[in-house]
Amino acid sequence: MVGAGDLGERFTIQRDMAEPDWSGHPGEPDWQTFVGPIWAGIQFMRGGEGVLAARLTAKQPAILTIRNSTAARGIKPSDRAKNARTGEIFNIREKPRVSRENRGFLEMLVEAGASDG
Repeated sequence: MVGAGDLGERFTIQRDMAEPDWSGHPGEPDWQTFVGPIWAGIQFMRGGEGVLAARLTAKQPAILTIRNSTAARGIKPSDRAKNARTGEIFNIREKPRVSRENRGFLEMLVEAGASDG
């Protein structure tokens, strides 16, 4: 069962706030804190064909677990998570979903090492 003791890392959730230029193309990314800092737990995935294929391209999929809140439910797949201790960036790949083990927590698929974040 997921509990508060499993949330051993500090993260911020960042959103790109860049405005498009005059021609409508996106400007340089302007990542600003959207949620956080928050306590989170990260569990790297092992096995499975998709996980092994991701490792071959130097990407590491993981599940990020955070407390359920109104702000956390507003996280989008275009956002990213930044580990406050290590500075490592994780691109968020899906909307947060309620944990099957404890409804007080949200889980989301994230990916370290991806180039689009």
